[in-house]
Amino acid sequence: MKFKNKYYLLRHGQALSNVKEIISCWPEKARFPLTKVGKGQIQDAAKELKDKEIDLIFASDVLRTKQTAEIVGKALKIKPKHDKRLREYNVGIFNNKSIHEYRKYYRIGDSRFERKPLKGENYTEIIERMWDLLTELEEKYSGKNIVVISHQIPLTMLELRYKSKSNKEVADKYLKFMDKKISTGEIREL
Repeated sequence: MKFKNKYYLLRHGQALSNVKEIISCWPEKARFPLTKVGKGQIQDAAKELKDKEIDLIFASDVLRTKQTAEIVGKALKIKPKHDKRLREYNVGIFNNKSIHEYRKYYRIGDSRFERKPLKGENYTEIIERMWDLLTELEEKYSGKNIVVISHQIPLTMLELRYKSKSNKEVADKYLKFMDKKISTGEIREL
């Protein structure tokens, strides 16, 4: 697929959930705002994005990404649009629990592309919702510079899918990409 728009992926800034090592998705059971460090990361990102002639901002509606979008939107004078497809990975029963507890759920050899936590989603479902949004943006806009603000796993899945021919190829590439996951406050161009 040849893209008509240019996309900049931005992971939210450091949030209290990152510091406390709590996994937090939707629905948000506690408030995990951006930290002072996180706000600084996003102010730096906004300065970098000023040179990119951004037309549109789309963001997750989770608190830390909403705050990120507000900072970027204010700096670029663009009102962000929120889309639930950009939400954090739905970890189901592990929402608002320790990241370590969640990691124990997956046994060696388990595929996160197939297995999902109770009431949660797997990586294949994340790819599908993220790709659905990108496809919709491609149908609706042309020649635009678009910032997509989301979370580590959804952005990683979108970036891998963009660089792959199929969801199967994403699953094959994922383990090699583990050390290249997007960091808090990081911008990547697709």
